[in-house]
Amino acid sequence: MKLFLDRYAHLDSPIHRWEQSYKLVGLLGLIFAFAFIQKLVLLPIIIVITSIIFILSGLPLSFLLSRLRYPGLFILAVVIFLPFVAGNTVILSWSWLSLKQEGLLTSLLISVRFFCILTVSLVLFGTAPFLNTMKAIRTLGLPETIVDMTILTYRYLEELGEMLFTMQRAMKLRGFQPKNINRRNLKIFAQLAGSLLIRSYEKSQRVYQAMILRGYGYNLDRLPKKSKQFKAKKQNLLATTVILIIALSLIVAEVLLPENIL
Repeated sequence: MKLFLDRYAHLDSPIHRWEQSYKLVGLLGLIFAFAFIQKLVLLPIIIVITSIIFILSGLPLSFLLSRLRYPGLFILAVVIFLPFVAGNTVILSWSWLSLKQEGLLTSLLISVRFFCILTVSLVLFGTAPFLNTMKAIRTLGLPETIVDMTILTYRYLEELGEMLFTMQRAMKLRGFQPKNINRRNLKIFAQLAGSLLIRSYEKSQRVYQAMILRGYGYNLDRLPKKSKQFKAKKQNLLATTVILIIALSLIVAEVLLPENIL
């Protein structure tokens, strides 16, 4: 299982040249503004903003589509039933099944916000090396232990994925047919999950012991603190200011627009 969030971090685009600490502040502010949106009239605006950011990032569309696939299936399972169970205004009716306006509008709102937030998040993490992103998060004040655990989680998720792939291939070579859903196969799947869980726990114990033997966490409070400074470039400040103004404008528009506007 390869995550490859930073597969295209080597590209040269305005978003790639935007220093990661400033980029985190700006794009996270924009993500929170998108999550605040409740009025449908603002949805075209956030779609345009998201499209412009993605185009400026230079990331290929295939990268976005591949990362939207699995989260998209989850959100689809939610919004596909919402128009039939939420609301009172019936648009269409087939026997006992009724399509309702309120549920349809809510599904549209959830889907657009989900797409925009996930796209901006992929731009944020996909336009810089993962380690640079973690260093930027640390400069913003996140505790070092949490940052280190995030790096280790990202690193060893790939190893666990490789371990799972190896185990599945070994099962297929022994004649296992995963498409046949029966009691025997369900038992095998449970055993596979248990074995993977135990192996992952044993792996984490070995990693922890290796880190302790190398002095990790020893007298951290006595070590000299590294200076935490942003790269004060005019382009970084300008880009972050523009994005934060856009985010603030969206929030103000959401608050000031009349309630009767969708």
